[in-house]
Amino acid sequence: MDRPNYITPAGYAALKAEYDQLFGEERPKLVETIAWAAGNGDRSENGDYIYGRKRLREIDRRLGWLSRRMKAAKVVDPALQPDRDRVYFGARVLIADEDDNQRTLTIVGDDEADASSGRIGWNAPLSRALRGAGIGDLRRVILPAGEREYEILEIAYPEG
Repeated sequence: MDRPNYITPAGYAALKAEYDQLFGEERPKLVETIAWAAGNGDRSENGDYIYGRKRLREIDRRLGWLSRRMKAAKVVDPALQPDRDRVYFGARVLIADEDDNQRTLTIVGDDEADASSGRIGWNAPLSRALRGAGIGDLRRVILPAGEREYEILEIAYPEG
């Protein structure tokens, strides 16, 4: 990876929890089911065996991805941000567009982004445009819907 994988402590904990659940609970149960199904004879028409092997490959792929993401992760606690007057990782930002439509965004790691709840990834176009901005600054960003200009109205960080 050429860019650091910034992530909040809560985001890292969610990745770790998913990894632990898959590796410690779901995978061992599935291996047990596959072993039982394999012992039932003909594997070519054994649904438990076929589905189990397919699901095991999916779990192993996900475990590999989670492992790589956790290894590359750089955990950053937004509550420890020294410069709270500018938009950096972990900031909660109130912005307004040209039509005075306001929305609140929180800049988080790419692995924990959820646009529907206002959590945008650190490398998203809007996030990149807002980086380093202060209250009152105007920033232009090219989005899939076209070019927009946003004004930063408020910047907040979680308390430590």
